[in-house]
Amino acid sequence: MTDAYIYDALRTPRGKGRKDGSLHEVTSVRLSALTLNAIKERNNLEGHAVEDVIWGNVTQVMEQGGCLARSAVLASDLDERIPGLAINRFCASGMEAVNLAANQVKGGAGDAYIAGGVEMMGRVAMGSDGAAIAVDPSLAMDTYFVPQGISADIIATEYGFTREQADALAMESQRRAAKAWEEKRFGKSVITVTDQNGLPILAHDEYMRPGTDMQALGSLNPAFQMMGEQMPGFDKVAMLKYPHLERINHIHHAGNSSGIVDGAAALLIGNKEFGERHGLKPRARIKATAKIGTDPTIMLTGPVPVTEKILADTGMEIGDLDLFEVNEAFASVVLRFQQAFDVDPEFVNVNGGSIAMGHPLGATGAIIIGTLLDELERQDKETGLATLCIASGMGAATVIERV
Repeated sequence: MTDAYIYDALRTPRGKGRKDGSLHEVTSVRLSALTLNAIKERNNLEGHAVEDVIWGNVTQVMEQGGCLARSAVLASDLDERIPGLAINRFCASGMEAVNLAANQVKGGAGDAYIAGGVEMMGRVAMGSDGAAIAVDPSLAMDTYFVPQGISADIIATEYGFTREQADALAMESQRRAAKAWEEKRFGKSVITVTDQNGLPILAHDEYMRPGTDMQALGSLNPAFQMMGEQMPGFDKVAMLKYPHLERINHIHHAGNSSGIVDGAAALLIGNKEFGERHGLKPRARIKATAKIGTDPTIMLTGPVPVTEKILADTGMEIGDLDLFEVNEAFASVVLRFQQAFDVDPEFVNVNGGSIAMGHPLGATGAIIIGTLLDELERQDKETGLATLCIASGMGAATVIERV
């Protein structure tokens, strides 16, 4: 087994995932191609320089269907001999693309890969692919399916998190994201999206609401209470699985849940020989990867067992990790992670997360690995963990170690 290194990591800004968002007129293929071109140009990749492009995207229909990865390669300036693989592990698709690339390199199946993902949520609506877990009664009934927002509220109820705790985490995410942009902490990684004439469209995450305070968050109605308590009555479905709960405490709303946005991200992964051949210096080693299945009803607790697994696989302890990126799909997901491992919140999502900046489903896993790497370098620390919860009950994680 050889080592797999991260040579570069970049992302686009995250645009509001709606018709008035700055990236709304940009297709998934074009945004992906722009991201691939940036990797190519920054690292002087010529010819058949990488083995494959592994690209995550969740809603694989319409413009995001038909092996988007290959379409993106053909739309980019990469050599047409480079193939493309589109993958879907829901919210961890971008991370799984990176992990798969790293493990291919470790196993000797090619010297280098470009891995990442895209999601244009304002153009291809979440859920428009008609996932069986949600729409096939024979599966949904057997798995006690509930929407993710209900799952997040189940976590809050099961583990005792209050609305105030969730709102405080959301406000802190906004504060940290605003500070990170103010201090140009994303300057190494965020590329500007341009139009066909090379004119800038978006250079800054536009979903953020830095003026958010507890009063504003407190005025928002719970987003999932109606679907839980009224028809179709998902709370009752959940309590069939969790009969010890007398009721579901609905604490989540738009302000303490991840934002719907557009965006893409890519990492350049390769072995030592690849770097030497191209005159590139590795920034970090991908030390370990892991994935796991979990209860599909509570659904979003995956970061806890997958972190336990990756620690066991590596012989590490939680105290061996300097920084953590835990995707802020919902506030209760991060609160549960911090509770389970007794982790100081000061080391978790140092630059804010998806509550503040948004969650472009297929790209987020790659984004948070890149963010983790940048922050390890900024703080001159060594080892970090990135992890996500995943729809239908899964978890994914990556441990990186600075070289």
